[in-house]
Amino acid sequence: MGVDETSWAGRVVLVTGAAGLLGGAVSRQLLANGAAVLGLDIAWDGPRAVLAAGGLRRVDGDVRDTAALARVVHDSRADTVIHLAAQTLVGPAVEDPATTFSHNIEGSWSMLDVCRANPAIGAVIVASSDKAYGDWAGRPYREEMALRGKHPYDVSKAAADLLAQSYAATYGVPVGITRCGNLYGGGDLNWSRLVPGTIRSVLENEPPIIRSDGTPVRDYLHVEDAADGVLKLATHVRENPAARGEAFNFAGRDRLTALDVAERILEMMGSGLELDVKGMDLPEIPHQRLSTGKARRELGWRPQVAIARGMADTIAWYQANLGRVT
Repeated sequence: MGVDETSWAGRVVLVTGAAGLLGGAVSRQLLANGAAVLGLDIAWDGPRAVLAAGGLRRVDGDVRDTAALARVVHDSRADTVIHLAAQTLVGPAVEDPATTFSHNIEGSWSMLDVCRANPAIGAVIVASSDKAYGDWAGRPYREEMALRGKHPYDVSKAAADLLAQSYAATYGVPVGITRCGNLYGGGDLNWSRLVPGTIRSVLENEPPIIRSDGTPVRDYLHVEDAADGVLKLATHVRENPAARGEAFNFAGRDRLTALDVAERILEMMGSGLELDVKGMDLPEIPHQRLSTGKARRELGWRPQVAIARGMADTIAWYQANLGRVT
């Protein structure tokens, strides 16, 4: 992607949530550009863990364990923290809000407090979400808009976002906040998500399931473009103290309904399967749209992976690897 190689060579980076889709992509880009990477996750041996990047130092741990997290940061002499650890699924958040709030809010303040106590850390990135904005009736989300999520997942990410802003404003912690659209890419093993779930269904010759009525509109962003944004923002925060506490939107060029995405996958895979549209009444925001002008102006970031190529590469990953991860 467009990562500045000179800004990462020799750095020690702690990536929390490194067993997840974005954590894996961030770790690979960091390692490719000369950083030493510690990947902390509670689920390295879980069914949804990505294939760990070669050269990554795996750390089994929970970010809510503040004392253990402090030891990892101290002993590794990490100078950058990329905080991606979270419960990332809307459905489980509705079913078990307390666990989601614990992982996403308590985990964030634990990590931020450890960073507050370590002034050698020059950049901290906290992953918020486009869901934190809530429903703005289809208006493009801009970073200055209020966060007004209502449902458990949305609220958990908005709270983590505000915590990051608070630690920057009150303690000067060098925090940058990402708000990304829907991520996709090879290695996502959360099968309840639209893209990997649809691809796996086709490979197993089963009708792909659409839980909603298929009409919600989302921005789609390839995970490698998201990782590039994360690392550009970390460099920006490290080099510009005035940027501490600021949020940046990241999204691809394509806004698609769930039906659009699933039908595109069926067509690309040459499948004649019919979609099983459940039409469930889910706490979904009907239309989401992120403005990425700030990231383009201030970070020089632009998405590089068009949906056609990104989806083709994603399908190819599952065709090659599905047997290894199920």
